[in-house]
Amino acid sequence: MSILGYTPKADIWTGVVVGVGLVAAPVALPIVAGMMRPLIKGVFKGALIVYETGRDLISDTLEGAEGLLEEVKSEVKAELAEGKR
Repeated sequence: MSILGYTPKADIWTGVVVGVGLVAAPVALPIVAGMMRPLIKGVFKGALIVYETGRDLISDTLEGAEGLLEEVKSEVKAELAEGKR
């Protein structure tokens, strides 16, 4: 069987490797999943900490910018009021 002109080599060792993989998969997958769980959990925890820190930083920055904008508005209003007198 060839797909787009490619004919895979199939010998006895290919069959042996596939067979061993199929036999070992039910044993190996739970072990690998158990080892990966703490790693994935750590990645999620780190991402959540970065997200929360970034959200707080943006919130503080916007809060400061709003305060600065209000201060500038009041100064401009005061200057305009002085100019009309």
